[in-house]
Amino acid sequence: MIYQLDFWLMVILVLFAILALEVRDLLAAVGVLTGFSFLMALLFAKLGAPDVALTEAALGAGLTGVFLLLALVFVGRESED
Repeated sequence: MIYQLDFWLMVILVLFAILALEVRDLLAAVGVLTGFSFLMALLFAKLGAPDVALTEAALGAGLTGVFLLLALVFVGRESED
């Protein structure tokens, strides 16, 4: 049963990665990438690496999300293509 959790978590991670590439609104892309980082932290915690999970949650989901939102202030929200 634990393998089913691993499988569905990996499927959701792949879907988040594809969604982050396909979305046109950059604010939504930042949200999807932040969610991806949080799911990766859950996966690391489940695999038994709490130090890596904590680092991913703090830096990947937290600090990087803030930096990307700050960059959107200067760049703009909509994609050009």
